[in-house]
Amino acid sequence: MGIERHLGDDGIGEVVVDLPPVNALPVAAWFELADAITALGRDPACRVVILRATGRGFNAGVDIKELADDPHHDALIGVNRGCYAAFAAVYDCEVPVVAAVQGFCLGGGIGLVGNADVIVASEDATFGLPEVDRGALGAATHLARLVPPLRLRSMVLLAETATAAELHHHGSVLAVVPRDDLEATAREVAERLAAKSGTILRRAKEALIGIDPVDVKKSYRFEQGLTYELTLRGVAQEARDAFVEKREAAFDE
Repeated sequence: MGIERHLGDDGIGEVVVDLPPVNALPVAAWFELADAITALGRDPACRVVILRATGRGFNAGVDIKELADDPHHDALIGVNRGCYAAFAAVYDCEVPVVAAVQGFCLGGGIGLVGNADVIVASEDATFGLPEVDRGALGAATHLARLVPPLRLRSMVLLAETATAAELHHHGSVLAVVPRDDLEATAREVAERLAAKSGTILRRAKEALIGIDPVDVKKSYRFEQGLTYELTLRGVAQEARDAFVEKREAAFDE
């Protein structure tokens, strides 16, 4: 269990997240994930990276219980930096990143797939940001890469999810397949990429980053600042406590 990294003789690297029960990552795991993706991208033998997860869902975001149990906010600062590092690692990876998404993809999961180069998803995959209901903000920057502007607003403000079929309709998900076919589909896409010139792929990835109209790192950091403001005001802690205690949140403002 944890974050596993592999590189095959075919030039296909793989990073697998296995943190049951729901792949909600604590602070240390976000940094570990960032290191795994970065290391593969820097390996000259690697031409593409598959990012996938085991279990019920791809990613449930941050470990809310870790945040709720820390009155000094060290965990919040740590997870802010860890998520920033992991999202940036996907975005800056020197080779294409193929995300294979099953089940739920929430919060930090959106930050990962929104920075990927290709997304394939299982038919039961759903994508969303429950942040407003959890006393946080973040990864709207990355969700904006998956859905149109007004759909982005409704998803963020109402904490709604979108299906894989909807994202396929928007063109942000390449393929939607039965769950049993997801890993094979991701590998098929990776094999198509790995068959190309590694040098050209790396320059193509660099070119795509260079022409991006949005500075995703700066944009995401802005969102994180507002999350910290909510924490200082106390409303974020109440939202996190209510989630952990499985009750309705009671807000004074």
